[in-house]
Amino acid sequence: MNKEKLTQIIKQKALKLGFQSIGIAPAGFLEDEAPRLEKWLKNGYNGKMSYMENHFDKRLDPTKLVPDSKTVISLSYNYFPSTKQAEKTYKIAKYAYGKDYHFLLKDKLKELMQFIQEQAGQVQGRVFTDSAPVMERAWAKKAGIGWEGKHSLIIQKNKGSFFFLAEMILDLELDYDAPFSTDHCGKCTRCIDACPTEAILPDKMINASKCISYFTIELKDELPANMRGKFQDWMFGCDICQDVCPWNKFSLPHNDDFFQPHPDLLNMNKKDWEEITEEVFRDIFRKSAVKRTKYSGLKRNINFLKV
Repeated sequence: MNKEKLTQIIKQKALKLGFQSIGIAPAGFLEDEAPRLEKWLKNGYNGKMSYMENHFDKRLDPTKLVPDSKTVISLSYNYFPSTKQAEKTYKIAKYAYGKDYHFLLKDKLKELMQFIQEQAGQVQGRVFTDSAPVMERAWAKKAGIGWEGKHSLIIQKNKGSFFFLAEMILDLELDYDAPFSTDHCGKCTRCIDACPTEAILPDKMINASKCISYFTIELKDELPANMRGKFQDWMFGCDICQDVCPWNKFSLPHNDDFFQPHPDLLNMNKKDWEEITEEVFRDIFRKSAVKRTKYSGLKRNINFLKV
């Protein structure tokens, strides 16, 4: 099968599997990202996420993750919900409403990999979804998926930004898409203005050590007293910068049962959350990404939010 035909059927298969978008870029060193990553780490913007300091070379060069790799396939998967939590309650980020996305996307990526091997023969490669040192947003731009917003997330004109990113690194040469070279944020600064902890910096850089998502998920210590009153009721993750983005008026609800929330989650008020038991926590978040913070972590966050 020729390269053009193979590329076409891979893209068709990805969309059939439920991926929202697919783009393909040549594997190579991310020259533009190297100084940005170095500056980000040097300034301590990773906070206590020390793992971000590991595998510097691998983050920038996919050929160090897959020897002789020629291609990076970038994919997006919609998670925008049709229904949201009740008003005036403690909130969790929309991506965590349903089951943990890692399980679903990994299965779909493995199925796509198997399909590629069936079509192209001996293909070596690896699949990733937020699970290894891969600079997914840089690859999404290179593959033509979208542009990087001022909040550092990838945005698509007709789909917004509420989607997961995933990658495949292959030793197979394919037809490559043009990188996304335009920026459609213009002079808008809504995401920067809306961030209550001032975590969004100029040049599309995030000081993760000031981000509500970092505090409520990654940080295992006590939450800093100087942040009290600034979380706007977010107890796991934060969607503020996405919620205010004008491009997200184009976000359409997913129709994936995997991401449907536990029926009780959407209706719980502040009192319900404050009184949540470990048994209820396990039931509501049985296979959810919220389990990362554990019951004790969620209780810590809720207690911090209580006035």
